[in-house]
Amino acid sequence: MTANPLFGLNRHIRLPGPLALDGGQSLAPVEIAYESYGELNADRSNAILICHALTMDQHVASPHPITGKPGWWMDMVGPGKPIDTDRFCVICPNVIGSCMGSSGPSTMAPDGGHWGMRFPVITIRDMVRAQAMLLDQMGIERLYAVIGGSMGGMLTLSWAATYPDRVQAAMIIASTARHSAQNIAFHEVGRQAIMADPQWRGGDYYADGQSPDAGLAVARMAAHITYMSEQGLTEKFGRQLQNRDAKTFGFDADFQIESYLRHQGISFTDRFDANSYLYITRAMDYWDLAEDHGGVLAHAFTGTRTRFCLVSFDTDWLYPTAESKVIVHALNAAGAPVSFVELTSPFGHDAFLMDTPGLDRVIDGFVKGGGQ
Repeated sequence: MTANPLFGLNRHIRLPGPLALDGGQSLAPVEIAYESYGELNADRSNAILICHALTMDQHVASPHPITGKPGWWMDMVGPGKPIDTDRFCVICPNVIGSCMGSSGPSTMAPDGGHWGMRFPVITIRDMVRAQAMLLDQMGIERLYAVIGGSMGGMLTLSWAATYPDRVQAAMIIASTARHSAQNIAFHEVGRQAIMADPQWRGGDYYADGQSPDAGLAVARMAAHITYMSEQGLTEKFGRQLQNRDAKTFGFDADFQIESYLRHQGISFTDRFDANSYLYITRAMDYWDLAEDHGGVLAHAFTGTRTRFCLVSFDTDWLYPTAESKVIVHALNAAGAPVSFVELTSPFGHDAFLMDTPGLDRVIDGFVKGGGQ
């Protein structure tokens, strides 16, 4: 294998030329922050692209530089793991619009000021186009596999539909082909919480460092509920009180679940940007793959030779199994090779990030069969 100086390192790359966006605007310059693990082989045919979820980032298998916590998919990515970095070169880019180094509202615009709300509204397909430009720059013409969960699954589907000749295999975990009215509604609650925070100031809060943390924390709390299941909440918290023997008859966090959500909200503000939350949730809400193909989802995959695997979880009510089956049926109608599995887990939507029995075996089997 060729030497790869990028192993386990967080790198930035500036993409040439403007990036044409679905909204009719263009973005320039475009910077992508990414991490890579493992080495590219001589013909660059062993690259696996991992697409992250809404609040995740490129630190898939290395400690987060702000929180110090382990990479969000450490159990799946690494030497001898299901996504084996001894065999594959694994690349995980931070999506544009986010806040961990790729171009977004918190980065600098050409005029020397922060983009803020001047940053153009983007789509899932725009994120994918930026990633394709990154791979072009790296000299990677075809991917052994693209793998993503949640929003990452949307990017994976968009990759397969937009660049079918560049994707050998695609794994979509706990995702959907379009954002539902219910999910748009949850996102709108979060956006309004941010914009109602007096510190938001139309998105121009970078100069003095006074961010709309209260609004972002509430947005995170509301979203985090959708990532869990009723079963998981009941088993973990029930109606247990938080460090007290009796109710206070006040508005402190009497219950453990209240304390947990407050902690999730506050800690989230340490590592995420409020404007990025607005932009990425909007991109997810605009996601409707069939809409881009005459309203027929199967048309997105016409003639594809990509091998697909869909994974869902029985307690996921954010993107339930029925959503995955819609994709499977469309792939069947298009004549695409596809497998599907529903796994049992108490963790709800977040099951793809947790120690869910069977998920490692499914991913391992998918990766090992990617070249067939």
